[in-house]
Amino acid sequence: HGREITPQTVEDLKVSLPLLTPASGSAQTKKREDYLEWPEYFMAVAFLSAQRSKDPSSQVGACIVNQENKIVGIGYNGMPNGCDDDLLPWSCSANDRLDTKYPYVCHAELNAIMNKNSADVKGCSMYVALFPCNECAKLIIQAGIKDVIYLSDKYHDIPEMTASRRLLNLAGIEYKQFKPKRNKIVIDFDSINSGMFSGTG
Repeated sequence: HGREITPQTVEDLKVSLPLLTPASGSAQTKKREDYLEWPEYFMAVAFLSAQRSKDPSSQVGACIVNQENKIVGIGYNGMPNGCDDDLLPWSCSANDRLDTKYPYVCHAELNAIMNKNSADVKGCSMYVALFPCNECAKLIIQAGIKDVIYLSDKYHDIPEMTASRRLLNLAGIEYKQFKPKRNKIVIDFDSINSGMFSGTG
């Protein structure tokens, strides 16, 4: 028969079991301090996703995150699914607007929302490289996203961005500029074979 566990039994065990301490002189006794914090990680995912874009002039990525810090959608700017991107223009300027990319390309925010792996993205946060345009602001509002974290607002003064801010303000959606603690995050595929990793975790 098993012994009944009582509060006193637990206290006895605490006294009888020695504290586990790292072996003298052993390495890696403390956690890393230079790990990516959540905001850096999510913005980095947005930037990594942007590398999938075939746009020769602008590569933008977006990452949607729920309240549990789980990624529920990613996207990058590109042509619509099923449309041969070799047959559509990528130019930023032409005599005829139909010969530019603008009537055809899907922005990163749109694709991230459409690529969601959850029932919806209501109450989620969006990390995106550029401040969203007015068309993406409409999608963000309709999707129920609660806030937008962007890195660059380099098109701040154009009418589309003014309209975007007006829409987001009216909808009560917060937006804030991301201030990175580091300017660069390097992905080194060779690092897994170096001494900086131990174990299989």
